Amino acid sequence: MKILLLEHPRSISPERCNDIANTPLSSCLLTGYAGAILKSKGNEVEIIEGYLDGLTYAEIRTRVQDMKPDIMGVHMIYHWQDDLVLFDFLEQVKHDKLAPFITAYGFYPTVAFEDILQKCPTIDSVIIGELELTFVELAEVLSGKHGPSNIAGLAQKDEHGQIVCQHRKLVEDLNLLPFPVRTEAMYSLPEVNLLGSRGCYGACTFCYINPFYGCGSKWRSRSPENIIEEIDGIIAERGAREFYFTDPNFFGPGQRGQDRALRLAPLLKTRDISFGIEARVNDIHDETIEALVDAGLRHILIGLESGKNESLKRMNKMTTVAQNERAIRILRDHGIEPNVGFIMFEPDASLEDVRVNFEFLRRNDLLKNLAVTANVLYHHQIVLKGTPAYQNLQRNGRLEIQSSSNYEGTTLFTDPKVTFVADIMRQITNFLFAQLAGIWSGKQEEPEDAGERYAKINGLLVEWFETILKALEADDQFTEKLRDSFVENANKQINYLITYKDS
Repeated sequence: MKILLLEHPRSISPERCNDIANTPLSSCLLTGYAGAILKSKGNEVEIIEGYLDGLTYAEIRTRVQDMKPDIMGVHMIYHWQDDLVLFDFLEQVKHDKLAPFITAYGFYPTVAFEDILQKCPTIDSVIIGELELTFVELAEVLSGKHGPSNIAGLAQKDEHGQIVCQHRKLVEDLNLLPFPVRTEAMYSLPEVNLLGSRGCYGACTFCYINPFYGCGSKWRSRSPENIIEEIDGIIAERGAREFYFTDPNFFGPGQRGQDRALRLAPLLKTRDISFGIEARVNDIHDETIEALVDAGLRHILIGLESGKNESLKRMNKMTTVAQNERAIRILRDHGIEPNVGFIMFEPDASLEDVRVNFEFLRRNDLLKNLAVTANVLYHHQIVLKGTPAYQNLQRNGRLEIQSSSNYEGTTLFTDPKVTFVADIMRQITNFLFAQLAGIWSGKQEEPEDAGERYAKINGLLVEWFETILKALEADDQFTEKLRDSFVENANKQINYLITYKDS
């Protein structure tokens, strides 16, 4: 079978440029894993990197036409709205008989398969969750020229037009999977992505890692030896020395997770590499971090989310503020300045909660880097289908569905003052992100005094946040006119600090 796997072009808008990833980073190797296992079964596989290679749909069409695949798989990414351009492209592919069967896969289609199959009838099926075994079985069935019926893990329409889906059991031993195929585009990234485990033992209300995998998916890991075998192959083939573990939860649960990391650390150390990870704060322990830093750990993302225990409970983080601060302290003791996940504005937050969050960030010196400050001072909780938060808000009649897609919902803050400060900070930071997009993407050169400029903007963001909070806490009447004037003046100062020329 000839199978083409497409990473389609993606749109980036200033309003969304710094929101939580529309698909978790762990999804970046889905296509590579699919390609590897399909190749291992004797299929001819081609991967088109429409996004990383900056291809147009016209260029992608030419590639599809040249191959004429038996199956076209599309790693579908949510664009904060239905991707009608992609839908139109797939309809043309099918109309022109360039690919007789099209299947979609990924986090977005797993959760929104019914909506996608209804809105884009050209898509013949959607692979639900973990894709390797389902894709292999789909290829085997289609190679016999029979329509795919009763394939576990596949959503499709039956002969009556009804959407049917039967979930598949997860891969129990991840060591048995072939290492993912990596394209030249993937190797062009600053770090080589690795996936050492799948799932998470947590149950945060805003997260859909585990809903993607389904039941019984709390956390599964590859062995340290299996991970090292993959790293050794990459070093031998490419000479790469910088890696990033895209696992949503690098450590895994309890002492078992710590022991595994301690077994992996000395193996990594002998390879003379640097790497990054993502972890829960309760898994940050002194002994393990010391071993990992000695082995090459250079950066880490931890999900703090809030500086107030009541907020953490609402999010079902199963962590505490004390654990947040302990994790920060341990990491800094070992020379690691953490990147942090933080939800300043969650739906049920009060103005007091926002104040506590702000003081937590200041107390822990997390408002000194512009990229971090701009993120944490505006970030609100995004409500995506499949998450417990989406389900809870919908059940309580508080969820407003986007007109462009039912995949994302919105809800009003219970405290109107929180709405006010969140709106102001979102407008200001969106303007900042848009102004710096060219520099931060590497398309424009930074001014020589960029550090000084960023420091001034950083200080202003903190000052503006404090000003708004104090005014609202004092019950000052912050009218829409005053809000608009505040935002306008702030954006003028940001624009000046970014664009002024030294005389």
